[in-house]
Amino acid sequence: MKKIEFFLKNILLRILLKLKHTSIPSQVIDTGNNSKILFIRLNRIGDALVTTPFIHFIKSNLNAKIYVLSDEKNKTAYQNNPDIDELLVFKKGLKGFLDILRLIKIEQIETVVDLHDDVSATVSFLIALCSANNKFGLEKENKLIYSKTVARLDASKFHVVERIMELSKLFNLRVDYSNIKIHFHTGINSGKKADDFITNNYSDKKYFIGMNISAGSNARFWGVENYKKLLNYFASLDVNLAILSSPRDLELTRQIANSNFKFFVSETFSDFAAMISKLDFLFTPDTAAIHLASAYNVPTFGVYVKYKTNDMIWSPYNTKFDCVITEDENLSRITFDEVISKLKPFLENTLSEYNVFKQS
Repeated sequence: MKKIEFFLKNILLRILLKLKHTSIPSQVIDTGNNSKILFIRLNRIGDALVTTPFIHFIKSNLNAKIYVLSDEKNKTAYQNNPDIDELLVFKKGLKGFLDILRLIKIEQIETVVDLHDDVSATVSFLIALCSANNKFGLEKENKLIYSKTVARLDASKFHVVERIMELSKLFNLRVDYSNIKIHFHTGINSGKKADDFITNNYSDKKYFIGMNISAGSNARFWGVENYKKLLNYFASLDVNLAILSSPRDLELTRQIANSNFKFFVSETFSDFAAMISKLDFLFTPDTAAIHLASAYNVPTFGVYVKYKTNDMIWSPYNTKFDCVITEDENLSRITFDEVISKLKPFLENTLSEYNVFKQS
């Protein structure tokens, strides 16, 4: 059914684009108290996190009311964010679609911004049919639905954060990329859980390493034996160490920890983020975790699947980072020796910087 739905959406989108010969002229952006801007980003949490630098930049530079339209899968990335005045969650189906169109009209939202790096049929219909004067997006196959676009940077050469930040040109704003970072805000309860875990398990304050084993798909699980070897390497250092995982991977976590190591199982994404914020170093196969590490400026080492794509990997932005990449469809052929040969010098360098900072 999903394939049929996807096919029909794309047929309708093509018809819509053919009918859309001209776009509504873009109006001057109102930067006063009454300006209202709706940002749209559906899909996964990682997809949402990489849009937060742009949302923060616009909120900081324009005195506007900011709305964000997410969906159930990625709304967590936007919750508790002080840059967002109103978070809307898209409900699938005709009613949900019409509810958003109605809200844009009732709230008199002047500007709608498509934060998708690729074409979303659902979002294209929303933008084409909504009443907003300004309809902004990256230049893609659906460019006729927008009143104004900016060129989409080459995905093989530019980080996804930079590609999205290009939209700032549509607001006549210039970006200082040295100040750009991911933004995520945990809840108070999540911060307490992380603090309690550390207090209950570590008597001394030492360099704190987190080894995350969970990712969005099984293709990015690196294997029990590899993680056991990595744990033994970390344990040879004078550090505090924790395994991080989702509840789904609890049994795998127990196999890896083998009663010798502490592990933190995150019940929520906010719990996961709170623990990452306490780390001095993160090892992970998961890009959402990498973006969180970027938000808290935690040096990170990643293992990546880059399968059938030339796009730049989703590395942390403006954060110390190294990685091993495979072009296979999973991580099974990345060996421990391959990882440790790159990880060891990178970690030792960050450790030495930490020790120098501690002594100063």
